[in-house]
Amino acid sequence: MRKGVRFAVAASFFLVVGACAVQAQQQPAEGRDPNAPSAPQPSGSAAPAEQSKTAGAIKPAIPRAPVEHMFWDRENDWLFAGVAAGRGLDYASTLNLRRRGINEVFLTNSIVDNHPLFAGIEVSATAASIGVSYLFHRTGHHRLERWTSAIHAGIGVGGAIRNYALKTPHPG
Repeated sequence: MRKGVRFAVAASFFLVVGACAVQAQQQPAEGRDPNAPSAPQPSGSAAPAEQSKTAGAIKPAIPRAPVEHMFWDRENDWLFAGVAAGRGLDYASTLNLRRRGINEVFLTNSIVDNHPLFAGIEVSATAASIGVSYLFHRTGHHRLERWTSAIHAGIGVGGAIRNYALKTPHPG
């Protein structure tokens, strides 16, 4: 069983890294130089707009917009720390839940009772959240990049609160 879980974690990691590498090779459309010539037109078509302009009507070059922010900036650092803290709280609250005799809802009890496996799943979930944020960052979806981490941290903390709030069943 452990070999299969390791394979799944490794495969997921390489999928995320591969997707990041492919995305890094693609240039976004908004990064195109506004002064670059347009694509060649087939013969017989109308002249491109650049050819019909007079020399006096050409506008000066528009400077490129700067990158909105670095991926590892202070705000993302805090958001990723929040995700890790939320996953840590979820780990601790789920173990507490199992010690009180309550069944885990989302995972099997055998996975939760295998502490190294369960800890690996929590760490992998944190890494996956950072990976998804990075994909959003690379594609220019900076608001989604921030919201991914904020929502993931909130869900982790909310799950921990729920786990601690459940009543312990007493035989009787």
